[in-house]
Amino acid sequence: MYVAIEGIDTAGKSTQIAMLREKYPHAIFTLEPGGSILGEKIREILLKSDLSLSLKAEFLLFLSDRAEHIAQVIKPNLDQLIISDRSIISGIAYAHGIAMQQSIALNLFATDGICPDMIVLLELTQEELEARLMQKRRDKIELRGVKYLLEIQQRMIEAAQSMHIKIIRVNASLPKEEIFASIQKVL
Repeated sequence: MYVAIEGIDTAGKSTQIAMLREKYPHAIFTLEPGGSILGEKIREILLKSDLSLSLKAEFLLFLSDRAEHIAQVIKPNLDQLIISDRSIISGIAYAHGIAMQQSIALNLFATDGICPDMIVLLELTQEELEARLMQKRRDKIELRGVKYLLEIQQRMIEAAQSMHIKIIRVNASLPKEEIFASIQKVL
C-alpha cells in the first residue's frame, strides 16, 4: 500500500512520520521533493536557494523530482508499505498558478499514472497555522503567507477528490498522540 501524509507546512507531517517509522520499521519511508538523489538537489533549489523562479519553472522542477521519485523509489517498492511525506497531491495543490485539471494531467504524466492508495491530510485552522508560523523561521514557501497556505490546503482536498483518491482528514491541532492513533486506524 502506498500512503501519503499530506498537509501544509507546519501541519506536523514530520512528527507523525517519525512516529510511524518506529511503529512500522519495515515500511519504505520517503519524501517529496527529495526522495531521490536528483530530488535532494531539486529540494535544495526549491526551498533554500536564493534563486527567484517563475511559477512555471518551479512547477516543472517539482515534476522532475516527482518523475524520478516514482521511477527510483515508488515503482520498485509497490509490493510493500510505502509511507511518503507528500505526493502528487502536494504537487497539484502547490501549482497555484496552474489550472487544476492541467496540473493533474501533467502530474499523472510524471508519475506514469501512479498515485497513492490513500492520503492522510493533516488539516490546520487559520488560527493554528498563524500560531505555528510565528514560532519558526520560514522557508520560501511559508513566506508566501497564511492565506496562500490555506488555499493550498483546500486545493489538496479538491485534488484528492477530483482524482478519486481516498482521503482521510485529520485535525492537526489535536495532540500528536491522538493524530497518530487516527493514522494507525486507517493503516
